[in-house]
Amino acid sequence: MATHNVILLGCGDVGPIHEPLEAYSVLARSVLATGDIRFAQVERVYSDRGALQLHSGGDHSRVKPHMASVFSDCGFDVVSLASNHAMDWGEDALLDTIALFREKGIQTAGAGRNLEEARQPAIINRNGLRIAVLAYCSVLNEGYAAGRSKAGVAPLRAHTYYEPLEYQAGVPPRVVTVPYDEDLAAMVEDIARAKQSAHAVVVSMHWGIHFIPRMIAGYQPVVAKAAFAAGADLILGHHAHVPKAIGVHSGKVCFYSLSNFIMSAPARPADRASAFAKRYGVSLDPEYPHLPYGVDAKRSLIAKAVLSRESVKRVSFLPVLIDKQLRPEVLRQGDPRFADAVKYMDWASQDFDHQFTVEDDEVVVTGS
Repeated sequence: MATHNVILLGCGDVGPIHEPLEAYSVLARSVLATGDIRFAQVERVYSDRGALQLHSGGDHSRVKPHMASVFSDCGFDVVSLASNHAMDWGEDALLDTIALFREKGIQTAGAGRNLEEARQPAIINRNGLRIAVLAYCSVLNEGYAAGRSKAGVAPLRAHTYYEPLEYQAGVPPRVVTVPYDEDLAAMVEDIARAKQSAHAVVVSMHWGIHFIPRMIAGYQPVVAKAAFAAGADLILGHHAHVPKAIGVHSGKVCFYSLSNFIMSAPARPADRASAFAKRYGVSLDPEYPHLPYGVDAKRSLIAKAVLSRESVKRVSFLPVLIDKQLRPEVLRQGDPRFADAVKYMDWASQDFDHQFTVEDDEVVVTGS
């Protein structure tokens, strides 16, 4: 088979709970069709089984199996199941979800019947290239990580410490986060092994601090640099429900958060909306009651990477805006919303090495 370039399109969180499902993908479907490999992050479990765990985020994290049709509508080829909701309904619901996606012909990464399975890469062969996709989660309740003989997700957890900045009582401390040594070592081992037989290794990370624009936890760049040093070629991040920095580390690109792609959730009652705003310093958009993650939750992007046998030839992103029907719309150059999206991403990425160059309807990412 002749070897050609492979276009990878990476999307953020997907998991709407409202129907009709077929409407969500209408505006983005033609753009997604231009990719050779399409990736997304799964935010729900799809099952009729399981028991809600007491420390879960709410019962809407499990939906009926037919609602996974949104992934087929978008043409996704591979998904990460390594999310903070993957075990909200226990092992049975997670295993049902894995089986369902595989029945649909969609490969999964980041979760399994045990830790060995959860750490296995999804392997996709396209145009003579072999692409490995690994997935990990840093946002885990107790018991959600896979074990030697226990279902769950591939963990990349972090310790949290609080460092006093002054001797005065009441001064907020500096928050220090450090990845678990054993989880980081496992990820490095997985990437190095995958790189031995793959032309490119893509790492999906469900991590970071949700809702708050720009804020990146200290462990995240540490993990990104370790992944790239081990042989990863691209990092696709999510969980934050808002776009975050794009950083270039040693010539390789990390998307710290791709934001929502197709999501919906229950509207927050007024008292909970007020508590949300107080906790995160982020107000909700009254025109988006079912996207209750903050005013910037409607901002999104699609990561685009052109892969070859030798390297990642080009990385860019396509600015996306989610409309009031919760449909992602890919924006075009010349649209004021496109320019606004590029400006926002430049602001979000200020603390990281990056340079954005608009070429046609894409924003090419390089180091400075």
